[in-house]
Amino acid sequence: MINDILNEADSKMDKSVDSTREEFAAIRAGRANPSVFNKIVVDYYGSPTPLQQLASFTTPEARVIIIAPYDQGATKNIERAIRDSDLGVNPTDDGKVLRCVFPELTEERRKEFIKVARAKAEDGRVAVRNLRRTAKQNLEKLEKDGEVGKDDVTGAEKKLDSITKKHTDSIDEMLKNKEAELLEV
Repeated sequence: MINDILNEADSKMDKSVDSTREEFAAIRAGRANPSVFNKIVVDYYGSPTPLQQLASFTTPEARVIIIAPYDQGATKNIERAIRDSDLGVNPTDDGKVLRCVFPELTEERRKEFIKVARAKAEDGRVAVRNLRRTAKQNLEKLEKDGEVGKDDVTGAEKKLDSITKKHTDSIDEMLKNKEAELLEV
């Protein structure tokens, strides 16, 4: 019973860390990265569709991404979705592909991105702590119901704390790396 609770908490915390990693990937640094387009949804024949399903991406230069739509009829909608997003990129259409040139990041913009990264890291840590709280409540319920003893629950809570620390440290490490990446000129 206790191991099930701890394993479930560990796997859910892993998912929270992965989600935070994906959030960090969407924050662009100086280099162009196709993952910044992960959150963009395009109106494709009346249904919202993720951009990744509508086009392929290539990065010929450090600050340029070329988007090649699979369906040329969707090009205008893709262009509009990118322009309306908060990426700060203005795609140009050459008839076959969309070319997105990412402007050089200013010091002010870098600081804004660092604030965003810190907020996303805090969201990840909060999610991990919420999972810890839920697992702790489940352990206490087992003790209250008389299924396990107090010593077992105390030992399990120590394991839970170490699992939680491992995951929050992982998020902190990702944040440190992202800040370094953003400050790199």
